[in-house]
Amino acid sequence: MHAENRLSPARGRLLLSGTALALALALGHAPAIAQPRELPDFSELVERVGPAVVNIRTAEKVKLADTQGGMDEQMQEFFRRFGIPVPNQRRGTPRGGATPDDDGPTRRGVGSGFILSADGYVLTNAHVVQGADEVIVTLTDKRELKAKIIGADQRSDVAVVKVEATGLPVVKVGDSSKAKVGEWVMAIGSPFGLENTVTAGIISAKQRDTGDLLPLIQTDVAINPGNSGGPLVNMRGEVIGINSQIYSQSGGYMGIAFAIPIADAVRVADELRAGGRVVRGYLGVLPDDITKEIAEAIGLGKAQGAVIRSVVAGSPAEKAGVEGGDVVTKVDGKTVDKAADLRRLVAAVKPGAKTTLTVFRRGVTKDIVVTIGEDERSKKVGAAAEEPEQAPAAAPSAALGLKVSDLTDAQRKELKLKSGVKVDSATGAAARAGLREGDLILSLDNAEVASVKAFQALLAKADKNKTLNLVVRREDVTSFILLKPTAKP
Repeated sequence: MHAENRLSPARGRLLLSGTALALALALGHAPAIAQPRELPDFSELVERVGPAVVNIRTAEKVKLADTQGGMDEQMQEFFRRFGIPVPNQRRGTPRGGATPDDDGPTRRGVGSGFILSADGYVLTNAHVVQGADEVIVTLTDKRELKAKIIGADQRSDVAVVKVEATGLPVVKVGDSSKAKVGEWVMAIGSPFGLENTVTAGIISAKQRDTGDLLPLIQTDVAINPGNSGGPLVNMRGEVIGINSQIYSQSGGYMGIAFAIPIADAVRVADELRAGGRVVRGYLGVLPDDITKEIAEAIGLGKAQGAVIRSVVAGSPAEKAGVEGGDVVTKVDGKTVDKAADLRRLVAAVKPGAKTTLTVFRRGVTKDIVVTIGEDERSKKVGAAAEEPEQAPAAAPSAALGLKVSDLTDAQRKELKLKSGVKVDSATGAAARAGLREGDLILSLDNAEVASVKAFQALLAKADKNKTLNLVVRREDVTSFILLKPTAKP
């Protein structure tokens, strides 16, 4: 047989495929052919959104002592080579040969922003304008306008500045809650002072707890110093966030950036425009996340809620009867999954308003009505801000190694406690579990400890094969301590 008459396996498959295609076409069935999806074209978005994005330059006069020990000469040369403003330097000769300023050293900064209203309100980051003595906004048409800081909120990192102009181009505000992980987004800003720089990427995650109060949008858009305050834009040309933070070990882009959701930013901006500051609700507690082990031990089941580690004296929480060891599961019916949720939900409540906290206390769920106060950053929680030591795992032992005593009426009044017993000494299993002399045991297995007699009775009835949970107060901090007794001492 001649070689040309032999079919190779590959050629045979090709012929069969061609036959199948012809048959499908003859029967009127067009085969499904995967069409490659084109990468998005951002040029139209840039034309639409770009005119409303601004460059923000700031200047802050600094004391001579603040300029000592600045960056080395090599780093200064790097900044000069790429035209980046050098911080902590005296002002040099301006362009055009004008006379240099002689009013001392000035710290300069650069950032971005975008125009919210045609009459000149601009949204940016608080850290862009913080401490600035002068703010200059440069529009895309090269106009430079002096701006007034209307308000800046450090906790949300949102600021509003105002320029005197009319008929300005504005951005379209979108709905950040509808943003989806994986969708394309674009950023416009001034990284390293390079104005009108456009970068793009996708949303990597939502609800990242990297901020004090606001859950942030994570993206892989190239964001660098100077992009701060610029808009994060979706494919519909809507602003869904303010580029605010980067994760970096080098100071530059590493593929992880964070943006403030625009819904939260606009809410803060409205308050800043109305009163120059943001008013937040205050509860007066130190919340913490609850672990799966603790949740199971106290009968809560699911590790959901914020456990109260401490209650500030004289706070709205104390006045309403919130106690250390309470687990807050809802605020006005809204679910609290973790401590950050409690802080955010309370902060959103108007001071003076009544709020219902749903708490889990000693095996029972109850509602507590609290009149929310006003959060003032000057207030300190003192000892409540210190992290208590975590209790190590208890060694199995029915003999807890505890010596306890009743509290006097004077001690209860001073400590503002209705019940509890004082630990006079802790050895053996109790000491290894983390109990110390001076600790106050408030409850055992969700049962209130009213006296030494009651405490001993509860221990006597305890299941020797079940983990015990103790609510213990040490100074101003309340914690859970877990013990697993055994049948033998």
